[in-house]
Amino acid sequence: MSKTLLRILAEKFKALSKFLREILYGMTVHEMDLELKKERGNLDHLFMMVVFGDLVGLPLLPPYYSMRLLPYIIPSIKKWKRSLLRERDLTDFASMDI
Repeated sequence: MSKTLLRILAEKFKALSKFLREILYGMTVHEMDLELKKERGNLDHLFMMVVFGDLVGLPLLPPYYSMRLLPYIIPSIKKWKRSLLRERDLTDFASMDI
């Protein structure tokens, strides 16, 4: 009986600690994490543009170097082309900060 009670209390404590960690994360580093992910995405798009710009009509590097990097980039080419060619509005460029 006491083992089940201890197990229930341990589960409640774990749930409470997870809840408090998530609140602390949201209050401290969540916005910075979102900004870093956005910046990483922008750098990825820039890299893909420089290396594989010839796929969308903007050749910048000789094809030899592009072909050497192609096996590492294949999984993200479709997503990159879609994000590069999608229509954008002025609100897309504005930051989400209030």
